[in-house]
Amino acid sequence: MDERRKYQMVDVGDKAITRRRAVATGRIVLGPVAFGQVRDGTLPKGDALRLAEVAGIMAAKKCVDLIPLCHPLGLDQVLVSFVPDEAAQAVAVYCLAVTSAKTGVEMEALAGVNGALLTIWDLAKQVEPALEIDRVRLVLKEGGKSGRWVHPDGLDGVPESFHE
Repeated sequence: MDERRKYQMVDVGDKAITRRRAVATGRIVLGPVAFGQVRDGTLPKGDALRLAEVAGIMAAKKCVDLIPLCHPLGLDQVLVSFVPDEAAQAVAVYCLAVTSAKTGVEMEALAGVNGALLTIWDLAKQVEPALEIDRVRLVLKEGGKSGRWVHPDGLDGVPESFHE
């Protein structure tokens, strides 16, 4: 058997259940027409930010169905927030995922960000197809034996309500 094709889900059975939090972010660059309509909730398909909030929560909850070796987690909380940037004609998306579990919740936060970003893309592409998603990354993780980790770029821009 080719060892490169061997996969396994990590055994977390002996780990302690702790409160774990993760915050991820990403942004979508929209262009002038789409940015204004996203910001104002006037896209032809509807209010992108309201729908993207729900999509981000759903994506975090469905992470285990998307990532093959991801542990199923009961999520205690998922928040999705948006910060429009007029100068860049972009919207930053933030997703906070919280659980009490034996493993981290980083993938759920990243899935939430991506679900929200892709939903904005889907609603905005009709108005301005030259869109770009960038800067998707984990910015904070807490809990477990590793404690607290903050991305080297810091927490600048992360909504205050996500800091706890």
